[in-house]
Amino acid sequence: MDGSQQLGLWTEQLQPTGLPPDAAPLSPLIRFGTSTWTYEGWQGLVYKKSYPPSRFKSDCLAEYARYEYNGERLFRTVGFDFTFYGPPTTPQLVHYASQLPPDFVACSKVWEEITVPTHTRHPRNAPAMGANPHFLAAGYFAEQVLAPYAAVFRPHAGPFIFEFQRGLEIEPDEFLERLDKFLGRLPTSWEYAIEVRHERLLTSDYHAILKAHGVAHVYNHWTHMPRLSEQHRMLAGTFTAPFVVLRLLTPRGVKYEDAVKRYKPYDKIVQPLPEMRTDTVDLAEQAVKEERRAYVLVNNRSEGSAPRTVQAIRDLMKR
Repeated sequence: MDGSQQLGLWTEQLQPTGLPPDAAPLSPLIRFGTSTWTYEGWQGLVYKKSYPPSRFKSDCLAEYARYEYNGERLFRTVGFDFTFYGPPTTPQLVHYASQLPPDFVACSKVWEEITVPTHTRHPRNAPAMGANPHFLAAGYFAEQVLAPYAAVFRPHAGPFIFEFQRGLEIEPDEFLERLDKFLGRLPTSWEYAIEVRHERLLTSDYHAILKAHGVAHVYNHWTHMPRLSEQHRMLAGTFTAPFVVLRLLTPRGVKYEDAVKRYKPYDKIVQPLPEMRTDTVDLAEQAVKEERRAYVLVNNRSEGSAPRTVQAIRDLMKR
């Protein structure tokens, strides 16, 4: 596949203004989506149907998965962010699977019980405190997280995203050693991606571990992380898996809570981030040239409205 014929960059364009008449179809290797789909502020933009308030979050995924922009299905993936707080139940996954087209996959965040080395004082952790015995426990992950997906959601399961917070409370060398062992124990029939929130972990050892296990680094545009292109440079400009994951979360230097206040109700672009957009296109372009799949997940807190940010990034791509 000739990636240069699939993607390109319109550096002069900032706001989405629609695809040009001669724009090529989006490469099937690229899957756009949002961090979650459950925002009523997208009524009139993504959602045209009326939903009972009690059913909106559970039933609007079907409309999200079929949303079109300029005659083209825009979303072919979505983030399951809710799974960070606990594994999904089998009935939940059955219900969501019933709403999805056959070619649609979800990228699921892994339950924090697997990714947090120490329980902090938080209501959802009570009464557990101190060292977490399930941190990077492969058997526990397979039993608690993978099992329901294997039972009822396998055709729609995309990469599982392990998010490690900035304050890991574990030294980098020890973390990488434990991560290496953990990845080596995981079933190889699923796809995994690692999201670290501290640039000191973006080392050659980290890159080598991910590559050895065919696991992707999550390029995250987030408060305290380097820009996406710099993360890629720190990782030798090469990918570590047959797929690439990008998560566009918050503006760099802006706290999540401040972005929430600034951007609600998430129906319009408040602050365009041209570097984030162009870096995303560049990484996706490289992935396509190398015949790798690219998952691009956008959060409302990056620019103000995740669907409109996805539209803008799509508008940057041409022949």
